[in-house]
Amino acid sequence: MRARPTPIATAEHDHVGLAAGENFPVASRLLPRAQREHLMALYGFARLADDIGDESSGDRLAELDWLEGELDRAFAGVATHPVLRRLEPTIRACRLERQPFLDLIEANRRDQTVMSYATWADLLGYCDLSANPVGRLVLAVFGTDTPERLARSDDVCSGLQVVEHLQDVGEDAHRGRVYLPADDLAAAGCEPEDLLQPVASPELRAAVEAIAGRARALLGSGPPLARSLRGRPRWAVAGFCAGGLAALDAIAAAGHDVLSRPVRPSKPRLVRLTAMIVGGRA
Repeated sequence: MRARPTPIATAEHDHVGLAAGENFPVASRLLPRAQREHLMALYGFARLADDIGDESSGDRLAELDWLEGELDRAFAGVATHPVLRRLEPTIRACRLERQPFLDLIEANRRDQTVMSYATWADLLGYCDLSANPVGRLVLAVFGTDTPERLARSDDVCSGLQVVEHLQDVGEDAHRGRVYLPADDLAAAGCEPEDLLQPVASPELRAAVEAIAGRARALLGSGPPLARSLRGRPRWAVAGFCAGGLAALDAIAAAGHDVLSRPVRPSKPRLVRLTAMIVGGRA
């Protein structure tokens, strides 16, 4: 018998509205209304999946199974949850594939059983599920999902996911999750308890610096991806990439101490980098 979904799945939460309040430049008001609506429908789904995987007090795996079933109903045009009902027109209009949504659900399943990653390659494998599907769906909404663009998008989305992990080291560690590769931490002499301290140790700072360098290299695919697009999608993708680069600049400016205070990009730096990418100066 199918397990009943727990409260987060069934509640009338405004997951789309919550997503709109986050730092998602691709959902910028610069975009045409139809594209913006499609993107917010995608982010509503991603937010719902993440809320289940991170916040549900019930059986998270059972609820993720429920979400997969609700996704099937959305593709059939008979969804019941408001987030999935809002997604139905986007699926039809943009001819979206099911697999990226399944990957996002699978990433949240993995979060219930995998608490750490041994190597950089292992972490990128997780990003293949947790981040890259979003970029692929965004390009599909734009109607620009060529193989070359999809490859660049995967780099950018993986880089952005790693940046987020760097920003959230302390929060994740207190949840029992460590996304920074274990071999990088060990190479820097960083102990597990270092991630739980109020201030980053020199060893943790060294590990963060090394991982940030790899994330910056991945984000290097962002400028050519943006410049391969035209009009408003170019600005949107440039802003998405600039957000990650500006966050890395903020981490560096903080001396790679990601524990003592929230490290977030400054808006002037974000605007400047976006303009540089669009203008071909990055």
